[in-house]
Formats: sequence, C-alpha cells, structure tokens
Amino acid sequence: MSERSITWTQASVAGVPLRRFVGHVGPVEVGAVEFDGSNRLWTWSSPLAEDAWGHAQSEAGAKQGFEVWLRGWLENFRPFLER
Repeated sequence: MSERSITWTQASVAGVPLRRFVGHVGPVEVGAVEFDGSNRLWTWSSPLAEDAWGHAQSEAGAKQGFEVWLRGWLENFRPFLER
C-alpha cells in the first residue's frame, strides 16, 4: 500500500477549509488526520479500531504514521484473504 492508495479529503465548514483530512480507500473511511491546537501536534486516528491513534509534528508525518499503523493492522487479516 502506498500513500496514493489512501485518498485524503480536506474537511471544511461553510466553504472554509479546516486542518482536518479524512482518508478513504475506495468508499471505506479508514482514518483521519487533524491538527490539535492545544498540543500543537497533528493527530491521526482510525474508525477501524478505537485504540488506533497517534501524534506527529506535521501533517505529512501523521499521514505516514497512520499508514504504518494501517499496514500492520491489515496484516492481521492476511491469513483470511490468502489461499
């Protein structure tokens, strides 16, 4: 999986872009990256697992951290998907 496999869409309110991005693989929402102003860090999370989250210094770092987590999480399903 490459970062190009995840399509990131910037969230907005009333046409004003937010510092939040939602990631999809096809039609499935797999994660989100948003700026946490109180900690001045970017936080990533996933609706696929409630304990999936992390922080990074930059938006790109948070997206990369999320991708690393997603690869590991998907690896758990390999035995079910391979024959």
